Amino acid sequence: MAAQEPPRPPPAPAEPPEPEPGGRYEAVVPHWFYCKVTDTRERWVPFSAQDSERLEEAHGAGKDRDDVVVPTSGGRYDVHLRTRQRVAVYWEEEASEVRRCTWFYKGDKDNKFIPYSESFSEELEEAYMIAVTLDEWKKKLESPNREVIILHNPKLMVHYHPVASSDDWVSTPTEQGRPRTVKRGVENIAVEIPSGEPLQIDHLVFVVHGIGPACDIRFRSIVQCVNDFRNVSLSMLQAHFKKAQEQQQVGRVEFLPVNWHSSLHSTGVDVDLERITLPSINRLRHFINDTILDVFFYNSSTYCQTIVDTVASEMNRLHQLFLQRNPQFKGGVSIAGHSLGSLILFDLLTNQKADPEEDKHCAQGSRTTSSTGGIEEVKEILRKLELSEYCDVFEKEKMDRQALFLCTETNLKEMGIPLGPRMKILHYLSSKTEMKDQSSAAPGHSKRGAEAGGSQHGDGTEDGRNCQYRDIGLGQVSANYPQLNYKPTIFFAFGSPIGMFLTVRGVKRIDPNYSLPTCKGFFNIFHPFDPVAYRIEPMIVPDLEFEPMLLPHHKGRKRMHLELKEGLTRMSVDLKNNLLGSLRVAWQSFTRAPVPALEAGSTEAEAEAEAGTEKQPDTKPEEPPTAVKEETPLITVGRLNGGNRIDYVLQEKPIESFNEYLFALQGHLCYWESEDTVLLVLKEIYQTQGITLDQPLPGSQ
Repeated sequence: MAAQEPPRPPPAPAEPPEPEPGGRYEAVVPHWFYCKVTDTRERWVPFSAQDSERLEEAHGAGKDRDDVVVPTSGGRYDVHLRTRQRVAVYWEEEASEVRRCTWFYKGDKDNKFIPYSESFSEELEEAYMIAVTLDEWKKKLESPNREVIILHNPKLMVHYHPVASSDDWVSTPTEQGRPRTVKRGVENIAVEIPSGEPLQIDHLVFVVHGIGPACDIRFRSIVQCVNDFRNVSLSMLQAHFKKAQEQQQVGRVEFLPVNWHSSLHSTGVDVDLERITLPSINRLRHFINDTILDVFFYNSSTYCQTIVDTVASEMNRLHQLFLQRNPQFKGGVSIAGHSLGSLILFDLLTNQKADPEEDKHCAQGSRTTSSTGGIEEVKEILRKLELSEYCDVFEKEKMDRQALFLCTETNLKEMGIPLGPRMKILHYLSSKTEMKDQSSAAPGHSKRGAEAGGSQHGDGTEDGRNCQYRDIGLGQVSANYPQLNYKPTIFFAFGSPIGMFLTVRGVKRIDPNYSLPTCKGFFNIFHPFDPVAYRIEPMIVPDLEFEPMLLPHHKGRKRMHLELKEGLTRMSVDLKNNLLGSLRVAWQSFTRAPVPALEAGSTEAEAEAEAGTEKQPDTKPEEPPTAVKEETPLITVGRLNGGNRIDYVLQEKPIESFNEYLFALQGHLCYWESEDTVLLVLKEIYQTQGITLDQPLPGSQ
């Protein structure tokens, strides 16, 4: 192919003399492809250069004769060389055909080049080698299905359809004889070959989807959406962590999808729903059954158990499998949830059992408060019941308030508590339980869930109930919440309705001292037009009104239309203040009594002085916005995110600002391809490892 270079201006392009006779042949460099089937359409996708080299190395060593498995795509897919199959590792997916490609063709109606089979490519390569070596062109080859390929010269090789017999129903001769373009080698076709992913994995993130099987506006699955999220993360790493990459401090973050929808709908509930679903508006009803009803399923004790079991077991399975395939992995694990998936994860995290050695803060704040303070609460209860003489018994058994409410009559009897005191304690416990149940129906009662500022008679401790009680205290569906095999570093919620569900469950406030038992980081990220998203911070600091943190644009500034909007707002405030000041002066000059001309000078001076004093308070309203902006990062919002801000809002795109309602649905499904969202996730993950962005973004914490 190097013969393409010699410049010969005048000669006619009959047969370019690039390949000189006598052995200018160079073997073609193969590249490996796999067949991706979407909606019954086949598309051949190239492996990355890194994966293709690894596959070619295994093929060259003769390993395809055995059933050798080569990991590709960052270890998420395995290629079985002998069977030429590409198989997903972490999720269920149909196996794809794999092909070692050297020759390609493309018809008029084809968008991309399609590789020939490996056997026929070898025939083409052999014919090409003979033609180049002997300088004998116009070679004809016939494919197994009677199609003819003619090698006119190294630049011109065409593929003709078979000529049908006269009695066949065929198209016109012109359509029949229109040839396909034939190319040799992947470097001669227009295809983008990715370089590959870094081998080093710094962090693992499990991503849980929301309602329904489709996760975005294009009705794609969670696997496809997480693939996009991962691809965006790779580009953000290259753009914003370049220095750390050059110093080999940063590899990449692996994102793995967690699917619970298929397990839920394989329980047979769809068949039951089908029997009771009306036949009219069939597609709409099917869509509702398949998506919207997932919210109701989660609020059912039967199906809630199925969902939380599936999510927890799937994350544990993926974690164990990942460690088996990556034994050198030493990084942390985080979790992310979209829509209902974030609520599922939140409920799971609130019901994890805290490690008494490491977790200093659970629902009541500090660990000392929950241990020694818990025993003191029990002593206080015993004093109220005039049973102080049994304090030593409860202290010896290390009985705190949580353990006390779990006690049964048998437990108290085993502790040596006589019948009379036992009855008093059991009556107290049952009365408190009844009061709690009544408070769930009383909208004005705020004992449920961690309310700051204790109420009377020690009920404030009940408000700061330990996290193991949150399925009852927070109105969660009664379920046995499984335990995770790891402690998540950070919990990211995208377009999350957690705040709404907590409010509906009766939670008015969250104790500022409360933190998730096993996870110290929590970020609530949402689009401003997302109809499903709700804030968390106002439930922790209800007496203070403040805006969520504005996520900086990944290119380092506010979007132009937002800056323009702020500028126009500031200008309108200035104009309004100046206009009102002028009107006041004019009105006062009309209403003031006439004075002699000699006093005109002093009157004007007084008017100017009054106008000046009136203008000063009018100009002050434009100062608070800047003051608020400066104070926003200093707002303390409790320990749910380690004292840092929780709510983060994306910047809408210019086209989205024209109509909020039109882009509401898109606002809920935009997170998978949002560079700003991905950059925040990467920034917070790597910050736990002491690695920062190359250049801090303005407005970021």
